[in-house]
Amino acid sequence: MSSLERAYWLGWSKVPGVGPTLLLRLHRQFGSLAVAWEADAAALEQVEGVGKMTAAAVVAGRSPLNPAELLTEHERTNPHFWTPADADYPQLLLEMPDPPPLLYYRGQVDGRENRGEVAAIALVGTRTPSDYGRKWTSLLSQALALAGFTVVSGLAEGVDAAAHQACLDVGGRTIAVLGTGVNKVYPLSNRQLAQTIDQKGLLVSEYPWGTPPDRANFPRRNRIIAGLCRATLVLEAPTKSGALITARLAMEYNRDVYALPGSLDNEYSRGCLELINNGAQLILSEAHLLDMLSSIPRLDSAANLSLPPSAAIVSPPIDLPPHLAAVFAAIPTEAIALDYLVQQTGLDTGMLLGALLELELMSLVSNLPGMRYQRT
Repeated sequence: MSSLERAYWLGWSKVPGVGPTLLLRLHRQFGSLAVAWEADAAALEQVEGVGKMTAAAVVAGRSPLNPAELLTEHERTNPHFWTPADADYPQLLLEMPDPPPLLYYRGQVDGRENRGEVAAIALVGTRTPSDYGRKWTSLLSQALALAGFTVVSGLAEGVDAAAHQACLDVGGRTIAVLGTGVNKVYPLSNRQLAQTIDQKGLLVSEYPWGTPPDRANFPRRNRIIAGLCRATLVLEAPTKSGALITARLAMEYNRDVYALPGSLDNEYSRGCLELINNGAQLILSEAHLLDMLSSIPRLDSAANLSLPPSAAIVSPPIDLPPHLAAVFAAIPTEAIALDYLVQQTGLDTGMLLGALLELELMSLVSNLPGMRYQRT
């Protein structure tokens, strides 16, 4: 794709109300974001999930923006970023339903990772691991690094920091996915670790330079951790943990999920045990993990991955009331986690579950194990 298309990925990302999912739908509908930029309200209404009010708001929000001027200014203030129009954009992210339209980076770029030629593995877990959890995080991170895998985590306290540091200790390659701008470190206690990653690895974020910590950003960044990786390892996690969001998203992206077993008496093992009960692979040792990972096929042709082609919009076979139509539009033919649907629809969990039940009774949606849903 040309630099012109790059400008339109940036331009569309600045339109209020246009998030990553709608951006991808625009690309699918029009084949080019440059073409989509010229579309009138009536044409925008043909995009899945866009009604009259949304189309009008998009046209109004788009009108004062000049993508070419935005790109010139952005390349001056934020020179290090990729869009899906760039050859260096991490190819595995294009398999996501909502790839980040802008991915900022800081550190040492390795094109083999972006092309999928070097497999990346996510290690995630609680911010307050036990000695057992910290020990196995370090052992597994080092084993992966020495086997040639790239270790990915979120630079948080606890499991994340232990995974990054253990990888660096044996000369491995690690990527930190941030919920801030790549020049902001949170927590501050990880500043030295971030500096070392800058020199020997890579820090990435979908948030521009200077973005401070915000609680809402961290769950969103978890999808990038899962999207970058061929597999996700959960080392220790309570039942309400961001690490479980990462694991569920990895399952949704058809990536492998592994969990470290622990004691029933340890609340930080409960999330891992639930994952194992719901189908995650059990980690028995470093050698056992590496043996399981060896069965993941290498993506020798990953460089040929590209944005999904335009696809016909699948409409429900019957007219649905607006509240059900909006939920139905957010559900793909592949299984999707309930947590992700909450994010996509903006509904509270109770209202969403009620709508899902109605759609299930109409035989339009299937409820799968693990609170996952898909169109029938």
